[in-house]
Amino acid sequence: MTALDLSSPVAVVGTGTMGQGIAQVALVAGHPVRLYDAVPGRAREAADAIGARLDRLVEKERLSGADRDAARARLRPVDDLAGLAGCSLVVEAVLERLDVKQELFRELEGIVGDDCLLATNTSSLSVTAIGGALRVPGRLVGLHFFNPAPLMPLVEVVSGFATDAAAATRAYETARAWGKNPVVCADTPGFIVNRIARPFYAEAFEVLESRGADPATVDAVLRESGGFRMGAFELTDLIGQDVNESVTHSVWQSFFQDVRFTPSLAQRRLVESGRLGRKSGRGWYDYGEGAERPEPHTAGQERPPAHVVAVGDLGPAADLPALIREAGIPVREEDRRGERDGAPGACLVLPGGGRLVLADGRTSAELGDAVHFDLALDYRRATRIALSASPRTAPRTLAEATGLFQALGKKVSVIGDVPGMVVARTVARIVDLAYDAVARGVATEEDVDTAMRLGVNYPLGPFEWNRRLGRTWAYGLLDNLHRRDPSGRCAPSLALYRHTHATDEREGTP
Repeated sequence: MTALDLSSPVAVVGTGTMGQGIAQVALVAGHPVRLYDAVPGRAREAADAIGARLDRLVEKERLSGADRDAARARLRPVDDLAGLAGCSLVVEAVLERLDVKQELFRELEGIVGDDCLLATNTSSLSVTAIGGALRVPGRLVGLHFFNPAPLMPLVEVVSGFATDAAAATRAYETARAWGKNPVVCADTPGFIVNRIARPFYAEAFEVLESRGADPATVDAVLRESGGFRMGAFELTDLIGQDVNESVTHSVWQSFFQDVRFTPSLAQRRLVESGRLGRKSGRGWYDYGEGAERPEPHTAGQERPPAHVVAVGDLGPAADLPALIREAGIPVREEDRRGERDGAPGACLVLPGGGRLVLADGRTSAELGDAVHFDLALDYRRATRIALSASPRTAPRTLAEATGLFQALGKKVSVIGDVPGMVVARTVARIVDLAYDAVARGVATEEDVDTAMRLGVNYPLGPFEWNRRLGRTWAYGLLDNLHRRDPSGRCAPSLALYRHTHATDEREGTP
């Protein structure tokens, strides 16, 4: 099954931001495009807006004047659904209400031919449920574009329970012919991206609600240590708090209120107060004229330790001893066995006897005179590191830990004694949901990694990230979190358990 021929007309129903974007994508690819909107006159306004964007592409030398003129000639607004007869593909981008979408497609079935592919751009509703109202549900497929559609490369191609394989394949190939990176997805709440991305927001909100750190500090740690392009608080302000919470609530309800997807009370209060983010002028941050952006907590300068002892395998932080030596601090390495054998476990021992331990899902208070440090995407390139201490941590230990990372050229943010800290707990939960999704047939590992990199700009896909971290790391951290909060919210999935405890056939050991 091949992509739609470029001579095949494509229709877009609903001419808001997403509808206009999808229409532009199909138009620039070379299709005749018809626009329809239930509000009189809006389709013509959308056509004018698309034409203006084509003009800007010409100004930026991304489109030739001739191609713009040809595209404009292929764009036609229509005044009623009957004007969509003869189209080979209809993509709807209307209100996110099941009854509205079902009624629309029922009407379309009486207008377009039986060979016309029908597609929904829904981000939160069931493709199966939408198709359930149709006479021929097999031709309905999800084509979930990301905003802004002309720029974002990802398209989730979603098969409902009744979707024909040929329809899904044609949709996939058409999206690819339009220059997009399509991924195949089963009809599950949130599809790939909106399902697996929930912990990115949820864990940041949990740190806030636990009084571990303020939004500016959490965002800085996610960006400067975790390698994410934006922090969770600033990103939800950009998306819109009402929109982000609505997706979270939809996924939670669709999974029968699974505790892993529980919405945030703090975000609910923000929405109730009308602080919806940039569009309302205030969300987690104030966007009013003259408002100053709050600064993340950054520790004052401390003296670096005179020496460090690196004990055991530091796992994801294995690069630290080399970086410490490069900073001129002597490092002695000791290959001891784990804590169960009476040794202190993998850590950096500071001159005062305190320990510096990679976040592992335990509280710092459990370790005595110790400081946890957060996970970094790349400890060499990271510009900020978060530390957490407890009342049992000696002031000298915290000062030496702070001075050590400052000597490596990092800013240091000291947060509360939150198990799993910020980046570590976020990444571990994303990895877990990714393994769970693949085990349930939602998508392949490759498509999950592609979706998370291209759909939400993660620095690495979850499976790529987990390979870097080591097979047991995410499970161990989540298991520790679950032991401390047995609500099930952070309980590792059976899929991650199986992956972690799989037998290595080459070594013959688990």
